[in-house]
Amino acid sequence: MRIVVADDSVLLREGLVRLLVEDGHQVVAAVGDGPALVAAVAAHRPDVSVVDVRMPPTHTDEGLRAAVAARSEVPGTPVLMLSQYVEASYAGDLLADGSGAVGYLLKDRVARIDEFLDALVRVARGGTVLDPQVVAQLLAGRRRDGLVAALTAREREILALMAEGHSNSALSRRLVITTSAVEKHIGSIFAKLGLPPDDARHRRVLAVLTLLGT
Repeated sequence: MRIVVADDSVLLREGLVRLLVEDGHQVVAAVGDGPALVAAVAAHRPDVSVVDVRMPPTHTDEGLRAAVAARSEVPGTPVLMLSQYVEASYAGDLLADGSGAVGYLLKDRVARIDEFLDALVRVARGGTVLDPQVVAQLLAGRRRDGLVAALTAREREILALMAEGHSNSALSRRLVITTSAVEKHIGSIFAKLGLPPDDARHRRVLAVLTLLGT
């Protein structure tokens, strides 16, 4: 894949570049601030960008805002955000356009190289990937209120795994149930969340947005 890396930490940026290159990918740009990210995405149209949420000058959410701007410049461009903190609103801001191809992982997850690289591929293919810690926190906060409260325990489990980016076949293997059973549960989730028949990927994104409370 052709990848843009954006992180103001030279050490982490170069570490990501080395990791990605060793895995057979091409890093077309490695930048350290938001404007450079937007310019790199517009110039290179990468398969996916890996972006730190916090970048100069204030180190709050410049990376996030730059990623949103890049997706406005190049609609649907895949972005995998990295953060040291659990902040669900970051994922919600990126997912708000409903197009998917968004990931949000805690930086600790990068050390689990296989998980990180798998998430990167899923985002590049148009999937939505949220860090398991983010999903767990969201479910804990929404178990007693809203549409999510109407889901059964199994449906909440499946929604959490969907939010982490797992496909139906992966859900089937993980939960040791048939693919048709997975599809039945997902259909029930969509119905309870008030999501009418539509493109399957689109409804997955909307289901995750419901979980985010967006």
